[in-house]
Formats: sequence, C-alpha cells, structure tokens
Amino acid sequence: MEFSERLKELREEKKLSIQQLAKQTGIGSSSICRWENCQADIKSTQLITLAKYFGVSTDYLLGLED
Repeated sequence: MEFSERLKELREEKKLSIQQLAKQTGIGSSSICRWENCQADIKSTQLITLAKYFGVSTDYLLGLED
C-alpha cells in the first residue's frame, strides 16, 4: 500500500473530511487532496506531523511497514 492509500485510509477511519484533517493538523487541505490523489510529494516535516497526529510511524505512512 502506498502513501496516498494509507493517508486516505487513516483519515476515513477517523471519519474526517480533508478539511477537518487540514484544520486539526495545520496542513493545507489542497496539499492533503493532492497527496491522496498522487499529484504531489509530501515534505518530511508534514509527514512527521501526520504520523504524530495518527499515532503511526512515518514508515507505516510511507508503506514501508505494516
């Protein structure tokens, strides 16, 4: 599973819209949308923010571990 799928899965598990996730993490909703649609790469600082928010490792988010 790649990053875009993991991000969407985690967001949907928490029953969050893209806008809600953006507000809670301080990351732009357009960035989150582009990541979920494989249209942009994520910066390391934003990856860490999302990993902390969801309580998972960056490796998990990137699809390097289960």
